[in-house]
Amino acid sequence: MPRIALFFPGQGAQHVGMGRRLAEKYPGARDLYNRAAEILGYDLASLCFHGPAAELDSTVISQPALFVTSLAALEKLRAESPEIPLGCEMAAGLSLGEYTALVFSGAMSFEDGLRVVKRRGEAMQAAADATPSGMVSILLLEKPQVEQICQEASAHGIIQIANFLCPGNLVVSGENAACERAAELAVAAGGRAIPLAVAGAFHTGIMKPADEALAEVLGEVEMRSPEIPVVSNVDGKTHTDPEEIRDLLIRQVISPVRWEDSINLMLSEGCDDFYEVGPGKVLKGLLKRISRKSNCTTVNDSFDETGGV
Repeated sequence: MPRIALFFPGQGAQHVGMGRRLAEKYPGARDLYNRAAEILGYDLASLCFHGPAAELDSTVISQPALFVTSLAALEKLRAESPEIPLGCEMAAGLSLGEYTALVFSGAMSFEDGLRVVKRRGEAMQAAADATPSGMVSILLLEKPQVEQICQEASAHGIIQIANFLCPGNLVVSGENAACERAAELAVAAGGRAIPLAVAGAFHTGIMKPADEALAEVLGEVEMRSPEIPVVSNVDGKTHTDPEEIRDLLIRQVISPVRWEDSINLMLSEGCDDFYEVGPGKVLKGLLKRISRKSNCTTVNDSFDETGGV
């Protein structure tokens, strides 16, 4: 029997219009947006459905927006193919998406998860504002080459690999001058460099103030053992102890995202039927770079999309 795994997208997957058709068709999805408005104090649904894009793309808004919209897509899956979430045996999420995975697994309530994500976005934005910084996606080069690029570029400021996504796709994160130099070195080495539209150097020490704010809010919420294994971004492993999970979420904002390790663990556990639940298809593309034979279905609000649920 194929083993089912769900994974959830992170920041960058947001787009104006996301979730609108989910809320129109599925009462459970609409209810999530209504509950979110009460917790957040603003109309999240309107920002997701109508924008403006500049506001939706801000770290403070995009993190709660993706969290809620991914769970709205999960309501679609529960309505159309309930056997899939019921039969799911593992879950993971890219950075922010780990919170969605933990809520799906029963480790956190929706309300607590949203409160933490709201504070996480605010704290990460504040840390980014304090130090001009960014992220650059480096394609077509392997880990040793990118490590060497970071070492050379560090003469211009703090920089490190922040996302180990898949072979030939890594993201570096650091101060602006160092990111610019890393991009130049990557192109000179035969790779491609794509600056990312993010507020700052996520998953580095530049985010250090954010982990302290996150520790405070995480200390106020109930954390339970997940009902199914959830893979941590920090170490690419599963954890059952609630306090260990809490600590890993705090460390996550200043630690590299080990997505390739996370997927390889799921594959080693026999997962071969994957569902990307939430906006976009980025995770499906990364999976295909890691394991071409693995099946992945996108679950979002594109009702006419081939391969969608």
